[in-house]
Amino acid sequence: MKGVVKMLEFTWKVFADTGNIDTYLLFKELERDRQKERQESEEDPAEADFPVT
Repeated sequence: MKGVVKMLEFTWKVFADTGNIDTYLLFKELERDRQKERQESEEDPAEADFPVT
């Protein structure tokens, strides 16, 4: 999870420095993925430890 946060921070910094819309869209996509993962792990904590394959 910590790597995801660093990626979000890096992507935001690149966007802030460049204003590149593609970088912003990447940031939002990463942010949505992170929120989705959090919601899924909160719904069933046991499943987060033992994912079904």
